[in-house]
Amino acid sequence: MTDTTVESASKAAVAPDQMAWDSRTRRFVTIYLPLMLFVVVLLFPFYWMAVTSFKPNSELYDYKHFNPFLIGSPTLQHIKHLLFETSYPHWLMVTMGVAIASTTLSIFSSVLAAYAIQRLRFKGSQYVGLGIYLAYLVPPSILFIPLATTINQFGLFDSPLALILTYPTFLVPFSTWLLIGYFKSIPYELEECALIDGATRLQILRRITLPLAVPGLISAGIFSFTLSWNEFIYALAFIQSSEKKTVSVAILTELVSGDVYQWGSLMAGSLLGSLPVAIFYSFFVDYYVSSLTGAVKE
Repeated sequence: MTDTTVESASKAAVAPDQMAWDSRTRRFVTIYLPLMLFVVVLLFPFYWMAVTSFKPNSELYDYKHFNPFLIGSPTLQHIKHLLFETSYPHWLMVTMGVAIASTTLSIFSSVLAAYAIQRLRFKGSQYVGLGIYLAYLVPPSILFIPLATTINQFGLFDSPLALILTYPTFLVPFSTWLLIGYFKSIPYELEECALIDGATRLQILRRITLPLAVPGLISAGIFSFTLSWNEFIYALAFIQSSEKKTVSVAILTELVSGDVYQWGSLMAGSLLGSLPVAIFYSFFVDYYVSSLTGAVKE
């Protein structure tokens, strides 16, 4: 065997290993590295809130002697102050009540609107659906003035009921659009068979359509609950009493005195306030993704 033949055989043996190495490198650069950067950027605010929540004030304001990203002497003083020396538990309950009530009202209205637009097929239903979705694109700051006037006329100012009735103005349009897309993925033949058997529209909606649309309902519920929980503008404008404020507004207005920011309690309040939404979302993330796919593919 000549030297040329031996050299060619050696190159042929090395080529697969080199190709595999190049493939792994390309996969790391194009997939894993961007994902790592995305996760770091996404989770860093939560890490910073957690670090600030357990740091004593001596470390928070002295970066010359303490690392801003690490905790030297952990403390629960900020959380203790938040839970036992402020009305944070009550703010949390008010926020929970407003979010659940507004979400329930929005989902109920969205189901009826989406089913009527998609299944009853009346003249101009497509334009009605488009108009409802376009209403979602209207900025809340534009609706703020007319809604404030309406709330004042009904005597609901400084009441959680004002938030429960105003939040559906931006929850219903998107939830309706989402459910319209999901109802399209449900075969209409199932409802036709039920109509032939004598079922009414309400019976079909309750016994056939809604059980099949559970992922879409969960997705719309997650969306509505999250926005209701985190909403700031309406909660700041319509609620003035300290005991009736939601978490997003209370931690900013009640834990800041003039130019003095209680950073430890602020971060602890933000971190504890974000946990219910994160836990609620983690249980239904698969339904959320599947329902969005069903809504967009149509």
